[in-house]
Amino acid sequence: MNSEMNSSGSAESAPVNAVLTAEGIEKSFRQGWWPARRDSPVLRGVDLVLQPGEVVGLTGENGSGKSTLMKILVGEYRPDAGTVTRSGRLGYCPQQPVVYERLTCDEHFELFGCAYRMTPNEERRSRRGLYAALGFERYADTRADRLSGGTLAKLNLGLAMLADPEVLLLDEPYSGFDWDTYLRFWELVAERRETGRSVLIISHFVTDEHRFDRIVDLRNGMAAAR
Repeated sequence: MNSEMNSSGSAESAPVNAVLTAEGIEKSFRQGWWPARRDSPVLRGVDLVLQPGEVVGLTGENGSGKSTLMKILVGEYRPDAGTVTRSGRLGYCPQQPVVYERLTCDEHFELFGCAYRMTPNEERRSRRGLYAALGFERYADTRADRLSGGTLAKLNLGLAMLADPEVLLLDEPYSGFDWDTYLRFWELVAERRETGRSVLIISHFVTDEHRFDRIVDLRNGMAAAR
């Protein structure tokens, strides 16, 4: 997708060269039952900037709003306040894979390739590379409802990467990966950094900290650098 803005903001407010900017993001959810329902704030004015070639970790305790923020960044949720500015094509890997149970891996790639407006040759070339990089080509003709959790996670990540987006937003992408695939994943991330692509990753792994250019921690609904 091209540079976008929500109804309350302008792309001109983004820092120079930033590929993704969030300013003053607020989000609350209704909790409880009538007549005692109340708004429970999750995000209380989050600012976040992603520059070209950056690999940034997004951390925080369970319930801190990491997935909520990522869904706002990709446009799945609308913020109560604040602006999001995006530049270039964006790929999103949700925490829970969103797939069609009766479609094979190949059919998923073909479907997403059409959605990304890729040519058939572009889609096939990218698909072959992702199969090789993540090691699941033998499941090309297997339906999604017959995949193991780890292979489903590979498909989920592959679909996000298919169109080689300038920005990747990944919500705990390696959950279910074996060790070899986990290492392959970080090799792919390093390759993207070298080509100026940007990656924002929600992670709970303390051992990953050295792999990030910087880490943003969500605390009490606010973003703080670590």
